[in-house]
Amino acid sequence: MGQKPTFPADLHLRRLPKEVHTAYVEELGLSERSALLSWLGFTSTFSVARGVTHSIRSGKGPFRNVSTGGVHLHHYLWGIAMLAGVGAIAVHGEDERRRHPSVALTYGVGLGLIIDEFALLVDLEDVYWSRKGRVSVEVGTGLIAAGGTVLTALPILQRLVRNRRAHHAEPHTDPHTRPADQS
Repeated sequence: MGQKPTFPADLHLRRLPKEVHTAYVEELGLSERSALLSWLGFTSTFSVARGVTHSIRSGKGPFRNVSTGGVHLHHYLWGIAMLAGVGAIAVHGEDERRRHPSVALTYGVGLGLIIDEFALLVDLEDVYWSRKGRVSVEVGTGLIAAGGTVLTALPILQRLVRNRRAHHAEPHTDPHTRPADQS
């Protein structure tokens, strides 16, 4: 059997991860990378936490509440522990460790776990599933997460747009055809 033909859209999709990585490395400085990793950690953690808590509440899926001695351990506690670790590294760590990408990512993940339960922390009662708790946390944090991620990724997104424009300006050739003999 012959090889399946490759279409230009397929080539773009296969090249996209490498293109994004190249843009990440070439377009962002260390502090911009840290900001992006923090926002990505925050956004993805917040989204996953929302999904997990909804599945726990509905009784579907493999997740259950974590309790010890009959006391429910809210996930903001894990977030506080993560931020405490990041703070310790920031205060006592060597410069190389403080700037490590995992520190920025851990900061975002910890903050996502805390902010997901923001209504509980503000009211000091579990209003998580009340209308007040859901609307304030989901809408506000969702907008902040999406906005922050887009803003910190803007240099990468601009690079990808420039690459697309440059690609569309070039003449297209089919990689599976040979040029005609020039005799």
